[in-house]
Amino acid sequence: MTLRIPPGTPVLTAQAMRDAEQACFDKGVAQGELMERAGAAVAQAALRFAMDRSILVLAGPGNNGGDAYVAARLLAERGHDVTVAALGGKRDGAAEEMRQRWTGNTVPLEQAEPRAVLIDGLFGTGMSRPIEGAVKAALHRLVAAAQFSLAIDLPSGLDTDSGGDMGAARVDVTVALGSLKPAHLLGYGLERCGHVLLADIGIPISPEVVKLARPRLTPPAPDAHKYSRGMVVVVEGEMPGASRLAARAALHGGAGYVLLAGTGSADAGPDALVHARVDDAKALHDLLDDARVGAVVIGPGLGRSEAARAKLEAVLAAPHPTVFDGDALTLLGEGATQCFAKRDAVSILTPHAGEFARMFGKNGRGKIERTRDAAADCGAVIVHKGPDTVIGGLTQLTVANAGTAWLSTAGTGDILAGLVGARLAVEGRCGVCHAVWLHGRAAELAGAAFAADRLIRHIPQAIEECL
Repeated sequence: MTLRIPPGTPVLTAQAMRDAEQACFDKGVAQGELMERAGAAVAQAALRFAMDRSILVLAGPGNNGGDAYVAARLLAERGHDVTVAALGGKRDGAAEEMRQRWTGNTVPLEQAEPRAVLIDGLFGTGMSRPIEGAVKAALHRLVAAAQFSLAIDLPSGLDTDSGGDMGAARVDVTVALGSLKPAHLLGYGLERCGHVLLADIGIPISPEVVKLARPRLTPPAPDAHKYSRGMVVVVEGEMPGASRLAARAALHGGAGYVLLAGTGSADAGPDALVHARVDDAKALHDLLDDARVGAVVIGPGLGRSEAARAKLEAVLAAPHPTVFDGDALTLLGEGATQCFAKRDAVSILTPHAGEFARMFGKNGRGKIERTRDAAADCGAVIVHKGPDTVIGGLTQLTVANAGTAWLSTAGTGDILAGLVGARLAVEGRCGVCHAVWLHGRAAELAGAAFAADRLIRHIPQAIEECL
């Protein structure tokens, strides 16, 4: 049994996990056997951190509680001082069987006293309503008082498919059973789950959604030249600093030739950046009549004027793979679906939550489902940005959590757009996921309180880790 998160780890919704478990049962695996495996994985993880300290196991009435009773029994058999705090409710099947096998000390949840180590097995995946009242108060009291806390599959009180807060307390470690769940990577789960470990409990899975993995990149071929490395055109707008950030990110992201198309000073930006005078949409159209162009980036600092809209129309009409970001997405608004559905060239959209809502509307569904549907409707690849990023429109839906919360500073989105443009020109559509990983890793390498300009300097370091 391993406790790790390998590359391309599957991410399953609550229903998909239930289906995978049922398929396992249909092949002859008993539910009790699966529960024993899960409890053993939790006990194994707890043993790494307990260090002979007293343990309190919170056990709910469902299957998560069954896993908790198994873990409690196995930890007690290893000589640990274990108490179970039980939440009343109807139990049946394997969960009741595991409760009967537990012969140690048991107290009602609301009467439990804190202990050094806490294992949260109250509720797992598939919660449909918030934790409230005395149960919530007891959960938060006991978790806060513990020196170390561990959750079984998910912290109790997280919406499995969205990471929405339904009363969860933050734990130090979460042991995901069988696969990751969206809540491990989305919403409040980013903070409430603590460090996530993955336990393989023998459930075969065919994933439609995976966690973003570190890419495996290749250096340029011996006969490479600047055009074969990828030529990227970044369209300058009314706020040229944003487009310069995007262009610099493309330069450091592996592109062989980056051209900034606008009216800004040729002295702005690094000397390696090529400037092309583009006064209007007609000039931009003419510039893009070049088969060597590998990717176009438009949107960072573009503005929302009629001149900006005309430049956007020129790019939409061009036959090149294009990254649409920022103001370009705002200008498209509700017409994005129809616009991109008609476009033959590869289109990459990089909206944050507000831009996504303006283009595709709001509804109560989770970020994964909304991104999947929007990408299918408009035929584009969508990088739905945020502290949790969902990438739709490729072979598999991919979920990534940001490398660090320090990315929440002006200009980092412009850098992502330029980096996506570079990897798109170099590698094609698969480069989109690679760019998202490199962006997050560069942020980790940049440390605390960085400005966006400094982030760019760490992109080559992130690339070097992937060679």
